[in-house]
Amino acid sequence: MGQRFTVQADTERECAAGLQLLLSLGLQVGMPPRLLTDGRWMARAMPGMAKAPTSDGRGLSTAG
Repeated sequence: MGQRFTVQADTERECAAGLQLLLSLGLQVGMPPRLLTDGRWMARAMPGMAKAPTSDGRGLSTAG
């Protein structure tokens, strides 16, 4: 399992702002802001893929 970075906040606006900070560091959205059952907001970000998928969508491509 890869790394995940989580933002938890009291409001959607705070959660979106926290997620934006993570995106400014080069991370990608893993889960947009969502309201959880206990009234908190959560969003996730994760590092992007190091290599792009092959053109046919199978596996990872190799450089060269």
